[in-house]
Amino acid sequence: MTPRFIRSRRLDSIIDLVGNTPLLKLKHVAAHVPSVEVYVKLEFMNPGGSIKDRPALRMVMDAIADGRFTRDKILIDSTSGNTGVAYSMIGAALGYRVQLVMPKNVSQARKDITRAYGTELIFSSPMEGSDGAIRLVREIVEKEPDKYFYPDQYSNPSNPLAHYLGTGQEILDAVGDKITHFVAALGTSGTAMGTTRRLREHSRKIYCVAAEPAEAHHALEGLKHMASSIVPGIYDPHLPDEILPITTDEGWDMSEKVAELEGLYVGHSAGANIAAAVKLAERAHKEQGGGCVVTVACDRGERYFQPMKWEKKYTW
Repeated sequence: MTPRFIRSRRLDSIIDLVGNTPLLKLKHVAAHVPSVEVYVKLEFMNPGGSIKDRPALRMVMDAIADGRFTRDKILIDSTSGNTGVAYSMIGAALGYRVQLVMPKNVSQARKDITRAYGTELIFSSPMEGSDGAIRLVREIVEKEPDKYFYPDQYSNPSNPLAHYLGTGQEILDAVGDKITHFVAALGTSGTAMGTTRRLREHSRKIYCVAAEPAEAHHALEGLKHMASSIVPGIYDPHLPDEILPITTDEGWDMSEKVAELEGLYVGHSAGANIAAAVKLAERAHKEQGGGCVVTVACDRGERYFQPMKWEKKYTW
């Protein structure tokens, strides 16, 4: 019998809920490749609603442990939304002040959620995307370095470490030797880097893929087209077995498709992940006659909901 996913337990803090998210088998969007199982790890079941709870918690706790983050400092970082929500939740739970720099055109839902935790928002140019937020937060910290703890999610080794210790291990615990492929899209690149490193230590070969937006100007919020972006310090282009381009339309269309066919309402970065997973499943079906592909659902679709049609045409 398959063990039940248990959440009925007593907790000391909301942050104790981070991690141990379930895997869901997709039965309909990959029905045309019956020899391959496609699973998506439901990261929106983290308490902050996204996969970013994992690296945010690891970065904060590691910094508290070694003294870089103290009560007299304000946590500040750049974010397109999800990491900011995670920082805000963790800051509120632990009693630390948080300021965030984000592009002015991130979804209203993400602005509202972070503010609800008591976080102060600083907006960068909507035309410069996540790179503009990175440049602005660096300017702020440079002017008053003693005022802030700047985790710098794009360069902090605790980011991929969270996925090495958590996401990757949990995937192996759930599917073990069954898994043949793993794919995650690139933003900070922490998910792809950390999970891939853990899966590479498994006793059998697992083909690990990093997906990225196919175009420099895209509408897959939170994802990076590396050739045209500030490259994260934690990113190693030689680590994945393959870099797979995914278009904006593929990501958006798949997020709508899994909602209609699977009852799974996810964001567009998750749509891009699932689109990439289905492509790998099609290839495994044709070339290998079977397999098991695992990806992650980064967050739910509500954070992209307002106003959806306008945002699709915008450059993030």
